[in-house]
Amino acid sequence: MNPEKSIKLSVQIPLFLLLNLVLYFLDLWTNQALMCLVIDVIIFGKIVNDVMKLVPVRYKKSSEHFITLLFPILLLSIWEIFASTGKINPTWFPEPTKILASLWELITVPEKFSETTLLGRPWMILERYQEQGLEGVWKLIEEGHVWATLYRVVMGFLIGLVPAVFCGFLMGMNKTIRLMFDSILSAIYVLPKIAIFPIVMLVFADPFGDAPRIAVVALSVFFMMTIHTMGAVQNVEGIYILAGRNYGAHGLKLFFKVILPGSLPSIFSGMRVALGMALIVIIAVEFLRAEKGVGYLIYYNWEILAPEKMYAGLITVMLIGILTTLVLKLLQYLALPWKRHSLFK
Repeated sequence: MNPEKSIKLSVQIPLFLLLNLVLYFLDLWTNQALMCLVIDVIIFGKIVNDVMKLVPVRYKKSSEHFITLLFPILLLSIWEIFASTGKINPTWFPEPTKILASLWELITVPEKFSETTLLGRPWMILERYQEQGLEGVWKLIEEGHVWATLYRVVMGFLIGLVPAVFCGFLMGMNKTIRLMFDSILSAIYVLPKIAIFPIVMLVFADPFGDAPRIAVVALSVFFMMTIHTMGAVQNVEGIYILAGRNYGAHGLKLFFKVILPGSLPSIFSGMRVALGMALIVIIAVEFLRAEKGVGYLIYYNWEILAPEKMYAGLITVMLIGILTTLVLKLLQYLALPWKRHSLFK
């Protein structure tokens, strides 16, 4: 253990506590709570950083996991205290415990009008299976807001991804095709896809069905992944291509042995970004026009001034994002065995 840093910490921690006592007696924790919080977070972060430098190497990993959990819990605890004591307006920023209670209510108590919950009505699956078979079970699952949003995101993501990767490889490997389409793609890429949703609605026979929502997600994914895949192919090291050619790899053999493995890590990184974009787009679309979905649930609860349920909807979106990202990471783990060591760090 570094004695110099230990002495430094033994001074920093009492000073940190003394500073908060001074702020409290000067009533700054009452009148300027947010400013005090920012100061505390900065100093606390510095102290934790110094503590981490003193942790022995064998405890380094477990300490990092501990900090990963500790800091969000600490911030949520501060939010809870601030809301319950009135430092922040509890009407718009309700306590995290109330938000969690609302999330549980959304899962377990059916809504008044739709008679379903966030996850549908899983307690009726056995009964419905006996009455209507698998078709009845599927209809029951479709009722849930989460499944509606997940279905739209996954379908839109896959429909946009497959042609985008194909076009990206073509543009990355062939300069003429790249020159023909690059400027058009770059121009359309920056256009907010939610802005063309009304036009997309007119294209389909049922403008209020799921097809226009899925199409907008697919368009967002397509433009992003085409540009990302093209860049990934162009960034494959020339020396690897040269080495492949020297060993007799040409045409499809060169593609499958050198270009595809060389560009896949960047393509998977682009897929993670595109998946996040797909989720943002579908939530925005569900704000505008939907009778079901997590975005609809968030907007509806904002309209009826039920902020706890609105925040519960936001937490659900974050959980969907974490779940889909984990699935993508698992696919990456299986597809890129030479990159496994860096995936779950």
